Amino acid sequence: MPVLDQSVLCHINADISGMKVPWLYVGMVFSAFCWHIEDHWSYSINYLHWGEPKTWYGVPSLAAEQLEEVMKRLTPELFDSQPDLLHQLVTLMNPNTLMSHGIPVVRTNQCAGEFVITFPRAYHSGFNQGYNFAEAVNFCTADWLPTGRQCIEHYRRLRRYCVFSHEELICKMAAFPEKLDLNLAVAVHKEMFIMVQEERRLRKALLEKGITEAEREAFELLPDDERQCIKCKTTCFLSALACYDCPDGLVCLSHINDLCKCSSSRQYLRYRYTLDELPAMLHKLKVRAESFDNWANKVRVALEVEDGQKRSFEELRALESEARERRFPNNELLQRLRNCLNEAEACVSQVLGLISGQEARIETPQLTLTELRVLLEQMGSLPCAMHHIGDVKDVLEQVEAYQIEAREALTLLPPSVGLLRSLLERGQQLGVRVPEAHQLQQQVEQAQWLDEVKQALAPSGQRGSLVIMQGLLVTGAKVASSPSVDKARAELQELLTIAKRWEEKAHFCLEARQKHPPATLEAIIREAENIPVHLPNIQALKDALAKAQAWIADVDEIQNGDHYPCLDDLEGLVAIGRDLPVGLEELRQLELQVLTAHSWREKASKTFLKKNSCYTLLEVLCPCVNAGSDSSKRSRWIGKELGLYRSDTELLGLTAQDLRDPGSLIVAFKEGEQKEKEGILHLRRTNSAKSRPLASSTTSATSICVCGQVPAGVGTLQCDLCQDWFHGQCVSAPRLLSSSRPSPTSSPLLAWWEWDTKFLCPLCMRSRRPRLETILALLVALQRLPVRLPEGEALQCLTERAIVWQGRARQALASEDVTALLGQLGELRQQLQSEPRGKEAPAYPSVPASHLLREGSGKDMHKQVPGLLPNVDGVTSHEKVVPLQRSAGEA
Repeated sequence: MPVLDQSVLCHINADISGMKVPWLYVGMVFSAFCWHIEDHWSYSINYLHWGEPKTWYGVPSLAAEQLEEVMKRLTPELFDSQPDLLHQLVTLMNPNTLMSHGIPVVRTNQCAGEFVITFPRAYHSGFNQGYNFAEAVNFCTADWLPTGRQCIEHYRRLRRYCVFSHEELICKMAAFPEKLDLNLAVAVHKEMFIMVQEERRLRKALLEKGITEAEREAFELLPDDERQCIKCKTTCFLSALACYDCPDGLVCLSHINDLCKCSSSRQYLRYRYTLDELPAMLHKLKVRAESFDNWANKVRVALEVEDGQKRSFEELRALESEARERRFPNNELLQRLRNCLNEAEACVSQVLGLISGQEARIETPQLTLTELRVLLEQMGSLPCAMHHIGDVKDVLEQVEAYQIEAREALTLLPPSVGLLRSLLERGQQLGVRVPEAHQLQQQVEQAQWLDEVKQALAPSGQRGSLVIMQGLLVTGAKVASSPSVDKARAELQELLTIAKRWEEKAHFCLEARQKHPPATLEAIIREAENIPVHLPNIQALKDALAKAQAWIADVDEIQNGDHYPCLDDLEGLVAIGRDLPVGLEELRQLELQVLTAHSWREKASKTFLKKNSCYTLLEVLCPCVNAGSDSSKRSRWIGKELGLYRSDTELLGLTAQDLRDPGSLIVAFKEGEQKEKEGILHLRRTNSAKSRPLASSTTSATSICVCGQVPAGVGTLQCDLCQDWFHGQCVSAPRLLSSSRPSPTSSPLLAWWEWDTKFLCPLCMRSRRPRLETILALLVALQRLPVRLPEGEALQCLTERAIVWQGRARQALASEDVTALLGQLGELRQQLQSEPRGKEAPAYPSVPASHLLREGSGKDMHKQVPGLLPNVDGVTSHEKVVPLQRSAGEA
């Protein structure tokens, strides 16, 4: 339904969560509420919380009297007995009946969550369509005040009790006019004026009746039933007539003749306010009601400048504060005043920011020239006087003068960078952005960028990196375009493209598997030198080429020296050459030389070193300078296993540098030979002093096997050099001189010299005993090597020593004593071979042959050359076996 003044019902959808209302209603199915109007003809609002809809019927207030007349005419007997029947909520009448008598009736369905508002003196009824829950409350607005006064008159005619005193309500509001809304103050002033005029008329009639006694009474402190008119039941507040003789009753001044039959002299007036106080209250209401008009006139004059004089900002602010303090309604005039104040404040803020930015040189948001002019026009058009308008005009004049200077500077060719920067700084201090300042900024940026590019590409200065060039190119993309800038950008882009191409080529040369020769790298570097950019890969390639050239110089220096280069030096050069990203022809030659030297050393190691030997080839080939030291061989062998043993090269006093000097090596070798001989003589005397038990006796208690236990029992072997005993299962047993001959068990006729009875323990025998021709072949191969090896020089010294020893051995074997002894051995051999096979072979003690030789000849010549025994052909064994075995305990 439309919401109109004097309408019947107002149907609203809303949410009143949290609202407190005094009346709660629970409706059942078809439960109804009768035709009625609200007390004092007030408004009412009803909210349906939940449940079935509620059906409403309403009649507008204009037809209220017509509805009352129709009901009185249709049910006269009810109204005769009870005139205020419609106020009792007991009368139902079909809406169709009312409509048939010309009464307008409206209808609506209120659902859950909806509001229904009834207007003053609008009759309404209805029923609930089902179980629901609702709540309602009455309320009054400013436009209700005249209606409320009419309702009191209506109640007086019907002699109906009032819910509250209408006069008291008006006076209470009039007592505090400053707390009233402006519209409410106007309405209260009108009601108060009518009420005061009526009170004056009634009190005048009272005087005319002759009643002169009066007393003040605070009616609001009395109960309602003690201040009701006995005639019309109206609640009195402003005044009432009472009698001294009839204290139980009083009447309102409209019924002064209905109080009692007592004399007028016994009656007196009871009043709340005097007639002088009421106009004062009315005046306050008038001031409050008319204050808006006065204020509005002031604002209108100020905003429209009707008197030709602009008000100050403070005056307009005072008018706005007055409206806020007096709670004037928010109308168009107040909004205009606020907009004017906001606009003035914004202008003042902009002006203060502009002036403070110029004075303090602080960075503030700058205005454009257009905004400055608009600000000046706006300040001139405001209805309030702006004190800073002169400052804005001064700034505008400075800006216009600056524009003229900037335009002249921009037309200069070639542009002066210093002048442009000076003007740009001045423009930044103005606090206003002008188009010429932007052009100055562009030209300064262009000049700075071109200067940076020029410095980066200067041939005499330090070359910039690719990152710097790329940064310049990125920065140049942000610089405003010009012929010079475009040309520099193109040149810089071309330069970067060429530089990247050479960088990729250098990177390929550095990372490629197939290395390029130095000539190719030199050509690349020579071409890249023309590029005025620092290229990391080209620099790395240049460094690699410099290292390669230094490496080649080192190779030439080593190969052109007085001696062949040492293997360690060549290996170091090969390792360095392999890491260089340069193709080096000398590297292949050096690798071949190193490979040949390693091959020769491996072959020599296989020739001399035993399997799983703990000695190096150089240690084996060097003399045993500590052969006769007090420390036992066993201690040295254990120390070797634990890593505590000092090598023979260290005992010779040879350093790494000495191993590179042939003279030092030979001198140390000769000195070592002398020390070895002295040690062997000392060791021989020590070994000779050891006990020599028979074969059937037990071993010496001082002997300890390599396993750490004392050897005892059958199966023990005695070393021919150190005379120590060992377990047969812990060491290698003696073997035949020739593997093709029969074993002792199959041929008992073989003599003892048919066996290799020279048993050497692991502590005494450090290496193999190669033949002389094998050694000579190694020396021949060594002569072909263009590389010096310490092992080769040690082998040469050892070979020379062996040949000298061989010559001395031949001389000894050619002597008469040795020749006679060899003849006796030959005859003994023939006797053994001629004996019958069935005869049992003679038993010989299980002792080394050296013992028999010592006992048979009484001479020690053969002891000096162990291993030289005659063979079956009468040829000495030194022709077949060369004593190149290195023994730690050789004697």
